[in-house]
Amino acid sequence: MADALATLPATAGQRDRSILAFTFITVPELIMGTLMLVGVAINIANVIGRYLFGYAFFWAEEIMVFITIWGVFIGLAAMTYRGDYLNMDLFSRAFTGRARLVLNGVIAITLLACCAFMIMQSYRVVTMLAAAGQVSVSASIPKQIPHAALLVGFIFTVLAIIVRVRSYITGKF
Repeated sequence: MADALATLPATAGQRDRSILAFTFITVPELIMGTLMLVGVAINIANVIGRYLFGYAFFWAEEIMVFITIWGVFIGLAAMTYRGDYLNMDLFSRAFTGRARLVLNGVIAITLLACCAFMIMQSYRVVTMLAAAGQVSVSASIPKQIPHAALLVGFIFTVLAIIVRVRSYITGKF
């Protein structure tokens, strides 16, 4: 019986959920994993270069910081999609029924407002850095690239909240 159910075509809702899960969970996890592997490879190469050849990559620390920043803000969208954000359960569990729905709605609206504020501020910073032509000290990377991580991360976080708004209001992920 289970095998027969497994061969049934997926409904449109299931396909939509799987596309969203792929977009908001699988892709960010692949990106974060790749960034982590690149960071580890740079670190290993730097250690080998320093101790075996007496040459260190002067830009390695800076690049690893930028990689970490991008990983954190890409992961923010995945975490938000799953509902794994920091929550004050002690306070919110005291509410039930309609009061809890209202509280969860207020939390979702507040989260959206904070993300919108961060998007506006990040956009300003990225455009100012691009206009000024500033580059990082060691690697000479345009500064708008690492700073754009905040902009991208918060945009995808807003999208994750919007597609999961029902889960945010009901508190069921």
